[in-house]
Amino acid sequence: MAQPWHTIERVFTETGILELRKRGERDFLITMGGQVLMNSMANLSEVALGQLACDHLKHSTRPLVLVGGLGMGYTLKAVLDTLPAAGRVVVAELNPQVLAWCRGPLAALTNHAAADARVNVEICDAAQLIRRYAKADAEEKLDSVILDLYTGPYVRSHERDDPLYGSIAIKTTRAALKPGGVFAVWGENYDAGFAKRLAAAGFVSTRHRAGRGGVRHVVYLGRKDAGARTTLP
Repeated sequence: MAQPWHTIERVFTETGILELRKRGERDFLITMGGQVLMNSMANLSEVALGQLACDHLKHSTRPLVLVGGLGMGYTLKAVLDTLPAAGRVVVAELNPQVLAWCRGPLAALTNHAAADARVNVEICDAAQLIRRYAKADAEEKLDSVILDLYTGPYVRSHERDDPLYGSIAIKTTRAALKPGGVFAVWGENYDAGFAKRLAAAGFVSTRHRAGRGGVRHVVYLGRKDAGARTTLP
């Protein structure tokens, strides 16, 4: 007989009730308004996202990676496992409670990735952080931008004005990247429109699916041409 779920903590937010639930030793759920956002037993695509986004950085001197969305920390752990020891990661996470859970009851799942000395977590919107690095006078550009957010791009994303997946946002992300940098995005389902916008912005793009059978989420990879320049609107 399956063990029952126990609610560890419940937090009221502007968008609904956020809960952390547990059964057994390593089986966790994060829910919003009763709907499952994350499941600790289903993380193949998150791990693939982090690995694919940073594979080109294994031998870099001091790479800098931005991760949008902390979740349970699996993407972050995959990034840290792939980067060299001198790699650095800045994470944008909207909810401070998610960070507290990743440094508390969920920490053992990812070998305490959210508390790693190479990681700086900012409680902010990912789009805000990307715009900071996209500025012409930014002190440093990014080697990879990784978006691991609920649902990801989908057919109803506004083609031009979606703050993360629209054409303007994609150009902004491209401006935040170094030549040869990678824009990696997790998606619940494949969105042909988003793939077309990546290509239109000048990214050399591919897509990947993790695992076999069942639900196989999408990882989009866009590489910034090392010889191209980006002009923001």
